[in-house]
Amino acid sequence: MTRTRVKSYRHRIGKNQYLVIHIYQLANAHADAGNALASNALNVKILKESKGRRR
Repeated sequence: MTRTRVKSYRHRIGKNQYLVIHIYQLANAHADAGNALASNALNVKILKESKGRRR
C-alpha cells in the first residue's frame, strides 16, 4: 500500500511570503520471483491562485 501525506504551511517574513510543503510518502514492492523495485518518486505542481476579478 502506498501512502502519501501532504501538509503545507504559509510563512510571512517581512514582505516575502513563503510556502513550505512537507511530503511524507512511502512505497513498497513485492515479487514472487525476480526483483522488485519500489519507487518513491513524486510529481509536484504549484499553481498561483488568481486574486479574483479586479475593478
